[in-house]
Amino acid sequence: MQLEVGEIYEGKVTGITKFGAFVTFEGGQTGMVHISEVAPTFVNEIKDFLTEGQDVKVKVLSISDEGKISLSIKKALPEPPRRPHHHDGPPHRDNDRGLKQQRRPRPAPPVNPGRPGDFEWQSRRNDSGSFEDMMSRFKQTSDEKMSDLKRSGVDLRKGSTRRGGGQR
Repeated sequence: MQLEVGEIYEGKVTGITKFGAFVTFEGGQTGMVHISEVAPTFVNEIKDFLTEGQDVKVKVLSISDEGKISLSIKKALPEPPRRPHHHDGPPHRDNDRGLKQQRRPRPAPPVNPGRPGDFEWQSRRNDSGSFEDMMSRFKQTSDEKMSDLKRSGVDLRKGSTRRGGGQR
């Protein structure tokens, strides 16, 4: 029997090691299923999934110039049924990893001025000035925001309010 890469064949498990299982075919050829190709889930112990003498379907992944045959059991399994897409718009390719659902940007959360923590950090790109000037402005802005939080009653050490409801 001449094995071809990409084809699925039936064989018999003739040996099991820590790193894989050996499968022998009708013509006497033997290939190896690496532990990562035994099942679609994580395999810690191959003996949990296979036993010697078991008939298995395998897909031929590659045949080296030396005649070593690389096999996969998980790629020989039928594909699971596809779930219908529940999105608007066409899918797109993402770095040759197959079709991915197109992602839309999430709307920004509403901002309620006057409530602690409900502020937006804005990127202020001001290249005029030295690093020290920028650090000084940052410290001033940070100090203002901290004093606003303290005035509103937030206990910064425990994350609760001083006006009741928080634990002491």
